[in-house]
Amino acid sequence: MKQEIMAVCDLEEAYAFRMAEYITQKASLPYTLHLFTKTAELENFIQENGISVLLIGESATGQLKEKPDVPNIFVLWEGGSKRENDFRYIDKYQKPEAVIREVAEQMTEVKGWDEDWLESRTGQKSKLRAVGVYSPVRRCLQTSFALTMGQLLAKEHKTLYLNFECFSGLDRLLNKNFQTDMMDVLYYYKCARDKLAIRLPTMVQTVNGLDFIPPGQSGLDMRSITGEQWLELLRAIEKTSDYEFLILDLTDGMCGLFELLSYCSKIYTITKDDGFAMAKIQQYEQVLQANELHEIADKTVKCRFPVFERLPSDLDMMTHGELAGYVRAIIREDLYEEETG
Repeated sequence: MKQEIMAVCDLEEAYAFRMAEYITQKASLPYTLHLFTKTAELENFIQENGISVLLIGESATGQLKEKPDVPNIFVLWEGGSKRENDFRYIDKYQKPEAVIREVAEQMTEVKGWDEDWLESRTGQKSKLRAVGVYSPVRRCLQTSFALTMGQLLAKEHKTLYLNFECFSGLDRLLNKNFQTDMMDVLYYYKCARDKLAIRLPTMVQTVNGLDFIPPGQSGLDMRSITGEQWLELLRAIEKTSDYEFLILDLTDGMCGLFELLSYCSKIYTITKDDGFAMAKIQQYEQVLQANELHEIADKTVKCRFPVFERLPSDLDMMTHGELAGYVRAIIREDLYEEETG
């Protein structure tokens, strides 16, 4: 199926290129994208090609000779007082993901838009590998390990990180107020399943190249989701996205821990040498054995960290330092070895 065309036109080159970069690398919209920084070039292109969606700066609209023959026009509002009734306006001075989220919200009401998107993906075989990180031992650097692995993998593969802690603190660590989180993703899956593939890219955040969906802000909400519901969502993400690796940072404070561990192709469990840690690991392994969860045990790699003299203080620096060197070796010698072996 031939994809339709979306055009971005803005007189500010830096803004136009930043928006185009976000659309092509993150948004995964069902269009072939064309970028313009001069209205004359846009008008010449429209005369010879059909455009389905146009995202255009307010200043650029003032230079148009006539209204473009485009069914869906979104004007990036720059604060002007005059508004044309034929255009839909979106605040230009916000993050690219917020702009595209508004476009997606309005475009999902266009008949056939989401069906066309899914049809364009039909036949694409998923290469997704789910990697679980879980340990019954507390304060063992589990999340640091998972984020480091995710950021390292993201340098060469499209990778998504999901944190299942009730109180992850990621918003504080990143100093961000997330507009959407995992509970919103679950809402769209439950109530508007056909829209999930389109909405998902607009809810994804990024840290040092690693995509992640912010965890639910309420611990009680996260605990209310069953293992089967989590599995259904992960399978939907696998079906409708082009991620190659999925890093699951799991906790026993959630429902469905064993279901998600079984879903993973590889599991990393961090251990320690002290008596409490060893007792917790032993009890965890006994539970696996008692419940005949042998596949989880078979897929598990135990990691006992050396003493790290210094750990990164910022989440966007996880690929540097001793921990990164340790995780890099695991990826090379274990994760990649299994893939090629």
